[in-house]
Amino acid sequence: MNAPVLLVIAHGSRDPRHAATVHALVRRVRSLRPGLRVETGFLDFNIPSVQGVLESLAAEGVRDVVALPLLLTRAFHAKADIPAVLQKSPRQLRIRQADVLGPSPLLLGALERRLYEAGLTPGDKSSTGVVLASAGSTDPEAIAVIAAIAREWRHTGWCAVRPAFASAGYPAGFPRTEDAVRELRALGCSRVAVAPYVLAPGFLPDRIARGATDADVLADVLGPAPEVARVLLERYEAARRPGLAAIGA
Repeated sequence: MNAPVLLVIAHGSRDPRHAATVHALVRRVRSLRPGLRVETGFLDFNIPSVQGVLESLAAEGVRDVVALPLLLTRAFHAKADIPAVLQKSPRQLRIRQADVLGPSPLLLGALERRLYEAGLTPGDKSSTGVVLASAGSTDPEAIAVIAAIAREWRHTGWCAVRPAFASAGYPAGFPRTEDAVRELRALGCSRVAVAPYVLAPGFLPDRIARGATDADVLADVLGPAPEVARVLLERYEAARRPGLAAIGA
C-alpha cells in the first residue's frame, strides 16, 4: 500500500523569500524521506494553490493525502482557513489534516541552532536573555502556547526568556520585540538575543528585525532547519495513525 502523499500547506506571501524558504524546507523533508511524495500548496499569493494541487493529485488517481499546515500555532488559519479549503477537495481524496508544528522540543532545538549560527555559544547561555519573537495572534490558544514555550525555554539555562509579538496592538499585555529587549536589559542580562519564532521571511519577520536593533544578536528565521523538517515528518506520521477521521472518501 502506497504511503499517503504529504501536502505541505503554506500561507504564501508577496515576498519572494517566503516561497523560496518553504521550498527549501520541503527539499530537506524529501532528503530525509526519499521514498515519500511531498507536494507544496499555498493558501494565497503564490502558486500552486492548495486546491490546484489537490485537483492534480485526484486526476492522477491518488487516494490518500496528509495535509500538513506549515504553522507554528493553532490559530485562525489552522482552525478555519485550511479546513475550509480541504472541504472543497475532490471527493475521491481521503485527506487527513495533520497538527501544526508547534510546540515541539525540536523547534526549541532549531531556535538554539539559529542563535548559535548568529554568533552565540553554549557558554553564553546563562548570561543571555532571549526574546522569543512571534508574529502574533488574536487567538487565545496561540497566545498561551507562545507564553508557555517561553517559560519552558527559560528552564534550559538562559538568563531569561521573554515572549514578544510583531503585530502591533495585540495580543494585549504582551510586549513588542523592542519592548522585550529593553526589559531584558533592565533585568541585567549581559547579552540580549532575539530569536524569531517564525518559519519564513516576510513582512512581520522584518518588523521583528527592526525591533531587534538594540539587541546583541538577531537569529535567522527557522526556515529549513533540520529540526523543522523532522517535526514535519513527525506530524505526518501521527496523522497516518488509524482512527484519525479523514475528509472525503
